[in-house]
Amino acid sequence: MTTPTLQPVYGSYTTLTKTLASLATSSTFVAGRELPAIDNSSALYDDFEVSGKITVGTTPTVNTSILLYAFGTVDDTPTWPDVFGGTDAAKTLTSAGVGIGFLKLLASLAVDSTTSDRAYPFVVTGLAGLFGMYPPKRIGLFVTHNTGVNFNSTESNHIVKWRGFNWAIPSV
Repeated sequence: MTTPTLQPVYGSYTTLTKTLASLATSSTFVAGRELPAIDNSSALYDDFEVSGKITVGTTPTVNTSILLYAFGTVDDTPTWPDVFGGTDAAKTLTSAGVGIGFLKLLASLAVDSTTSDRAYPFVVTGLAGLFGMYPPKRIGLFVTHNTGVNFNSTESNHIVKWRGFNWAIPSV
């Protein structure tokens, strides 16, 4: 008798409607953009994949970073932490220290060239692991960077999408 192996059953990709075009640089990573929340309160996915690309602006500074964070709500109301609200909006954290308590680093993209308009792709799976095994019912995303220049000004040059999945035992 063989032992069944869990396999992921993927949902469809959902592209987030967001505004990353011309996002200003933040030397301290406290200013950035909150993206629309991922609502898992009814689908109850076991885990998530978040992927996409972010395009730098004109002549970015080498050895800088683009950071993508994930965070959950404080409760089911939902109450969002600090300045966040679950919608696409410019946000500035109260302080870097405040963010340490709830922001989970999802992706760190290393800007390694002064090439203008270069896209930096990312694919992150296993989001639940950031939260201790289970994803929150509502997941917020926050993008910030210190590239020294604004992001590329064309919104279609920035993509952030997600899909949920559940673990299942395949039928024999």
